Amino acid sequence: MRLKVVIIVFLLLPLVFSFQSENKSFITLGIVAPLEKDSLINASGFKLMGESVSKMISPSLSDEKFRQNLELIKKLKTKLYMCNVMFPGDMKIAGPDVNETTVLAYADRLFARAQQAKIKVLVLGSGTARQLPDHYDVKKATVDFITLSKKIAVIASKYQVKIALENLQSKETNFINTVKSAAEIVRLVNHPNFKLNADIFHMRRAHEPPQNIIEAKDLLIHCEIAEDAERTLPGIKGDDFTPYIEALKIAKYKGPIFVEAGSNYSDAQMALCFKYLNKQIENVYKN
Repeated sequence: MRLKVVIIVFLLLPLVFSFQSENKSFITLGIVAPLEKDSLINASGFKLMGESVSKMISPSLSDEKFRQNLELIKKLKTKLYMCNVMFPGDMKIAGPDVNETTVLAYADRLFARAQQAKIKVLVLGSGTARQLPDHYDVKKATVDFITLSKKIAVIASKYQVKIALENLQSKETNFINTVKSAAEIVRLVNHPNFKLNADIFHMRRAHEPPQNIIEAKDLLIHCEIAEDAERTLPGIKGDDFTPYIEALKIAKYKGPIFVEAGSNYSDAQMALCFKYLNKQIENVYKN
């Protein structure tokens, strides 16, 4: 009897390993969505989620509200991995109206709360906060932004938080519009807690080639994605992200890909998004 059991297990092993191989996740998928959608996110297959700084960990939140958020985070089925929109629009981080003392004090309080909430990555998009006045000297703005970012990075290091500088399309800001320009700044900041987010949605809107992901491979810690025309969930319009996924593979990217799209989606659309995007990733990584 014992021999028969051993034989059956031996015969089943290839099937088990084949099943595991077919269901292998080559890149962890996350999604930026309200905490209220946690159960749906988890059921759809996403392992990570993201929220906004203003809603979860902003220094402007009262201590009581922040404590309530910490309790909500503890109960999540999906890990809250990142927060975006790091700076509010009325706090300038680039251009002539930057108040460095205010920015650094805000950053210290923000990173302290991020550490308490066990949030690993803060995405530095904040298009309004970094918008430059018309005809402002971009070179000066870049030098000043690098100087400020170095100081912010030191504070982030104190709290074991990583910043991911995001490229934003020109419709959202007039400063740092490509992965290439963001990567140049990250290199000059030259700090392990100040890295790069390659937002594929913004890249495609700006007609930026996938090659720029490969050239910034040593800086990448985060990646975001959405469909081009209406910023929909991958799968709704059927966009093909293959060239950018291939670039991530060549770059040996180890971080997650986060869907950052609109929030008015159904249960079925959420499930479709996960399967659709995961299938494109699988097709690239299996070849």
